[in-house]
Amino acid sequence: MTFYGFVLLLHIIAAVAGLGASFAMPLVMKYPKTLEQAKFSLLLNKQIEKPVKFGSIGLLVTGLILGFINMDLFQHGWYIASIIIYILVQPIVAGILPKKLKQMEQILDENEGVDIPDDYEVLNHGLRPYNWIIHVAAIVLIVLMTVKPF
Repeated sequence: MTFYGFVLLLHIIAAVAGLGASFAMPLVMKYPKTLEQAKFSLLLNKQIEKPVKFGSIGLLVTGLILGFINMDLFQHGWYIASIIIYILVQPIVAGILPKKLKQMEQILDENEGVDIPDDYEVLNHGLRPYNWIIHVAAIVLIVLMTVKPF
């Protein structure tokens, strides 16, 4: 196996680990019916977030290494578009979602009842558009890197 092939393999593993796990996160947050279930969902979400972060960073690093090994990639629209899409979703992934999840955690910590507070539900419902953006972007990235249409 060449060094390029090895980095490509790491890139694919990062995609499976990072992007794959990210699709579970909204499902975990969707089904809690009690305060304790919501707390557990947030805890589980934090654990799922770890491979997502490592995979995401791994994707960027290995993708750029592949580009520097094969500078011709910087001439392809699919490669440049992939980098741009990745950068565009980072404010959501690294900024908006963690902030909202922290707010949700605070709301649950301040509540002593058994029911999920309305404020939590509002924030949780507000995550859906961001999750759609992230997942559509992930699918587009996978299609671009697989099909290499332009």
